[in-house]
Amino acid sequence: MSDAAGRSLALRTFPLPGRAQVRLLYPGLLAAGTIGLAATFLGEQYKSPVMLFALLIGMAFHFLYEDSRSAPGIDFAAKSVLRVGVALLGARITAEQILGLGLTPLVTVVVATGSTIVLGGVLARRLGLSRRFGILSGGSVGICGASAALAIASVLPPSGERERDTIVTVVTVTALSTLAMILYPMLVVALHLSHVHAGIFLGGTIHDVAQVEGAGYTISPETGDIATYVKLLRVSLLLPVVFVIALVLKSRGGATATGKLPVPLFLVGFVALVLIGSAGFLTKHVADGAGFVSRWCLVTAVSALGVKTSFGSLVKVGFKPIALMVMETLWIGGVVLAAVLLTS
Repeated sequence: MSDAAGRSLALRTFPLPGRAQVRLLYPGLLAAGTIGLAATFLGEQYKSPVMLFALLIGMAFHFLYEDSRSAPGIDFAAKSVLRVGVALLGARITAEQILGLGLTPLVTVVVATGSTIVLGGVLARRLGLSRRFGILSGGSVGICGASAALAIASVLPPSGERERDTIVTVVTVTALSTLAMILYPMLVVALHLSHVHAGIFLGGTIHDVAQVEGAGYTISPETGDIATYVKLLRVSLLLPVVFVIALVLKSRGGATATGKLPVPLFLVGFVALVLIGSAGFLTKHVADGAGFVSRWCLVTAVSALGVKTSFGSLVKVGFKPIALMVMETLWIGGVVLAAVLLTS
């Protein structure tokens, strides 16, 4: 079977493939899963971002994507396994958590996230980058880092630059999130913010959930809890943001990566889990289990994206995408900090 035929079949496959598809997909899936295991081990050993390890190790094994035996499974992991992981994120969010924080954090998060995405689209054009990259990077910075980048990229029109832009976004947002995890706790202490306001700031600005928890709990358990809830509030914006992006693309006549439906099925699963959890039908053990599976799916998907990307393609990108994401990070930090100081 040729590379093109194998990849085409993989991209048409649903998350639960049949026996023939399993035989076709398992070499690539096994490779992506093994890289994910290695990245998880290194991340836990050195207390570093697992996603970054997954990307870098995956890129070192780019030659696997040139093999027709492993390419279909790698494509499948980068697309279908990714969507399962994003859908399962909904198990961590309930309406009670969102409403329990009151109106101020909700308004702050919505304004900060929305303005960051708009800023990304505007600045991208000024820097000579595509508006799609601006929306991708702005959504990643504004919502939940690597997970948001992967979800938004899945509904963008297929192009030669989409996967490269996704990798650049994931690497940069992970690095910036790690830097924020180190610097922002020192900032909130220097500003003498209360535990509540410190939690709102950390949860409203740091990109990845793990780094939010790492920063929040270094200050106090109360700050860590509030930071996590605020961060999950940002994660809950994933559904409307991706829905709007898919709808706008469809209304403008652009083909989304998900075909005819403006609402991808994995987002339906995401909101369904939020509603089920809000109704009290998900026990803590089930929610924790869904979160565990979600993390593994996302790490496997990021590993596959790394395998699909070569170092040479990233070198061609230049410094402008990084500069854009730094400005987006400073923007959302400034908006949330201003809101916290005005209400403290």
